[in-house]
Amino acid sequence: MTTLDAPAKLTWSLEIRARRADGYHELRAEMVTLGLRDRLHLDEDGTGVRFTGPYGASVDRGPGELVGRALALVGRSAGVEVDKQIPVGGGLGGGSADAAAILRWAGGVDAHSALRLGADVPFCQMGGRARVEGIGEELHPLAWVERDVTLLVPDFSVSTAACYRAFDEMAAGGWRAGGRNHLEEPARRVEPRLAATLDWLRARYGEVHLAGSGSTLYVEGRLDSPEVLTGPAGPVRVVVTATAR
Repeated sequence: MTTLDAPAKLTWSLEIRARRADGYHELRAEMVTLGLRDRLHLDEDGTGVRFTGPYGASVDRGPGELVGRALALVGRSAGVEVDKQIPVGGGLGGGSADAAAILRWAGGVDAHSALRLGADVPFCQMGGRARVEGIGEELHPLAWVERDVTLLVPDFSVSTAACYRAFDEMAAGGWRAGGRNHLEEPARRVEPRLAATLDWLRARYGEVHLAGSGSTLYVEGRLDSPEVLTGPAGPVRVVVTATAR
């Protein structure tokens, strides 16, 4: 039995630069790896993928499931138990991190091949801290910076595809994105619960940022807070972690 680490990814900043003819968006982002991680227990003589842990029941086990797709990409088979500690659907790249762990175990693939599994997989395979451009395949390593981070995780998710559609619709109407995360306003439009939660947290803690398209929010530093907050749209789980190499 082999155990693999699959660290979460945090999108520290996100700039949408252009929409390509094929519908994908060119971006410039800073991404960092976190101490929060899933663990994959891998049996090379086994078959099948199963999910356990606090978020195991939330994983989509359909044909898009990324661990199985990563195994197929590298031409390997194994039985894998994924202990899901990374919230599902919160924008922390949990599925991408799991797929990247399989790629590293198999010796790694180039960024364009990793991109076939998803836009976050190339960065998750590399890890650390990087400027990410293109549609996720252009990776420019940055000097590692040690940062404490408090994640604020609502109990709902936000559709990334819906956020990008809202971004395009808003831009077509004359809106121009700005700030640290160009998807914040589209995400607020897509999910009113996110808007209410973000406003409430900012009134309470000040500098609160949206991670990628959400729904995870974060604060730099360590908040002295209960493990679960009762927000205007339901519970918000508080997870204190840090950047990792």
